[in-house]
Amino acid sequence: MEPERRKTKKYTFKSLEVEELRKLGSLIVDQDKFCSNYERLLYLLRTKMEEGILPTLFHFYDSLNHCFTFPDYQLFPTLEEYSSIIGLPITRRVPLTGLEQDPKLGEIAKSTHLRKEEVEKIMVTTARLPGLPAEFLIEKALTLSQERKEEDFEAVFALLVYGLFLFPNINNFVDMNAIKIFMKKNPVPTLLGDTYYSIHLRNSYGKGMVTCCTPLLYKWYISICLTPLNSGARKKD
Repeated sequence: MEPERRKTKKYTFKSLEVEELRKLGSLIVDQDKFCSNYERLLYLLRTKMEEGILPTLFHFYDSLNHCFTFPDYQLFPTLEEYSSIIGLPITRRVPLTGLEQDPKLGEIAKSTHLRKEEVEKIMVTTARLPGLPAEFLIEKALTLSQERKEEDFEAVFALLVYGLFLFPNINNFVDMNAIKIFMKKNPVPTLLGDTYYSIHLRNSYGKGMVTCCTPLLYKWYISICLTPLNSGARKKD
């Protein structure tokens, strides 16, 4: 009788548009000043992930306990750890709930350093979500850089990082959810929620595409490997 074959779960990861973002990041004149406003976004963008580590990690995911279970301990990312890695504090602002009304065009323009007329002209709906095409934002960022409007450039660049890197969803598109999170300035809870939701969903089906910010998860796991029993790990009884 043939031995029962172990089912291997297969995962794919959403391709993040990091190369274009890295090129834009290299145009930042004062990186220290940028970091004071947007913390460690550039640091995350430069993450080089070793192939095979995250797919292997996912095979240890425990759907019942919502953590990664190993022979002697369990691992799970925490708000504090994500906050430390990305360099953004956990604020008292209410994170994205999904029930908020879409901000007005003038509010979006003010937060993103765009003109209201521009936002109104380029706002489109893709996959039933309104948002801004990345192509326009990239061209706008390049123009602002050439005009040496550093503050405006950095705001548009940061918005692109939120839409294409931290909260990837639709290719070449910064959707309204990413815009809302950018405006709320409290992304850490949503980043952690995205991680758990995407991993749990894919693990339940045994296959599929993981759409969270995988470089952030990778940074977390590597930091755990260096210090195995920190706040994000517990020994098994």
